[in-house]
This record gives sequence, structure tokens and C-alpha cells, in this order.
Amino acid sequence: MIRRTYVDGRWGQVHVTMAGAADAPPLLLLHQSPLSGAQFAPALPLLARAGLRAIALDTAGFGASDPPPAPASVADHAEALGVVMDALALPRAHLLGHHTGAMIAANFAARMPQRVGRLVLNGVPLFSPEERAHFATFNFRAIEPAADGAHLLAAWNQRLAATPGWTDLAAMHRHVVAWLANPDRAHWGFTMAFAHDIEADLKAIRTPTLILTNSGEDLFAASLRAQALRPDWAFHALAGGTHDVVDEMPEAWAAAVAGFVRG
Repeated sequence: MIRRTYVDGRWGQVHVTMAGAADAPPLLLLHQSPLSGAQFAPALPLLARAGLRAIALDTAGFGASDPPPAPASVADHAEALGVVMDALALPRAHLLGHHTGAMIAANFAARMPQRVGRLVLNGVPLFSPEERAHFATFNFRAIEPAADGAHLLAAWNQRLAATPGWTDLAAMHRHVVAWLANPDRAHWGFTMAFAHDIEADLKAIRTPTLILTNSGEDLFAASLRAQALRPDWAFHALAGGTHDVVDEMPEAWAAAVAGFVRG
């Protein structure tokens, strides 16, 4: 059964979605930008069935979680994760982060290893200097509503263009709606991610870690660079898919996650 609740976080209330027995090993799930914990909805029952207590968080400022007063850094969100774990009475948990969530998870694991059991980095944003320079040219900004609704179509077309090879129309709709739900701050996640260099965190992590990726996603090459940086870590690549891999192949994705987390 899926259950939802709110807990007190660093900047207000944090929305949490859970599945699995209360006494099962906890796995915290951190989403990509600019989505919410609902990104993991297709996999939550599968993770619960595999014997985990799956806990998907809405990062502060996204989904239904209260925002920080101003754009926050990856390190700020990592500190906020510790506050949420305290509110959930979790001194220690397994941790999975996808894209921007992987940055937060990696920073948290590097700084607070005693609180992390096993770590899954799903799509590692280890950008090359050329990629970082490319993203620096982007004008990430708030969505301005237009009287004729043109901003809605613009958001739809932008995500279609950013997801070559997409196949799941329902997932595309759901994720565009999640993006539009916080129009004044949806871009904060992108700004935060491209300002952060994850390499130092990856080098510092001593937690057992899996790099999880899929060949059709936009961070596949970056994840391969992370594998080269940390060849001592486990690595698993699913075939095909996009950055919406949880929607596209939930069974295979959940099996890879649960197989590593449960050892």
C-alpha cells in the first residue's frame, strides 16, 4: 500500500511517499529536477515487494514540499536530507538519487557516511568541461504564464525535445505537469546542478555504491566517466530507455536497485 505524509524539514514541510513494511530496510529515493518523488511511483510497489521500505521524497521547493527562501546549493539540500531523516526517525538508510538527486545523495554520502548503508547513483552528472560550458549558456528562468496558454505548449515541446526516444505518453504528461506545478522555481534545480562539481564527492565516498544507468539516457556518457573514476564500484546499465527509465522499465529498474541494496 502506498502511503503519503509530511514531515518537518529544514525549510518547512517535506512531502513523503512510502511503500513497504515499517520494519523493512529503508531506501530513500531522491528525484531528478524539476520533478518530485512521484517520479518513482511505478517502482515503489516493486521495491516494497522486494523487501524494502521505499521512501520517495519531494526535494524542498519541488512537488508538494515547501521551498527554501532562496535557491539552495547541493550541499544545502544534503544537509536538509539529514533533517528529514531525523524527522523520519532514520539514523541510517540506504540512499538512491537520480540525476540532480544523485548529486545530493553523493554529497550527503561523502559528508555523512555513517548515515548511509548502500548508495545508488542513477545517472551520474559528472560533466566534462565542454558539457559544463555548454550548459552555462542556458538561460534557466521561471515560467511566465501567457494569457493564451502558450507557456503550456512551450513546456511540453521543450520536454519532448529533451527526451529523444520517449515512448510513454502518460509519463511525459505527468512530468510536464510536475514541472509546471512550481513555475517560479522549477529552474532552481538546473541552476543548482550545473553549479556543482560532483567529482570531489565521488572521490570521497567510501560507502558501497552502485552506478546505475541506461544506454538511452542523456547522462549515459557521464555515468561511464563516473565508472572510470570509481572502477571499484558496482556498475549496471539497462538497455535503452530515456531519463524516464523508471516509467519505461520499472521491473528491470527495481530489480537492479533491490538486488544491489539487499546485497
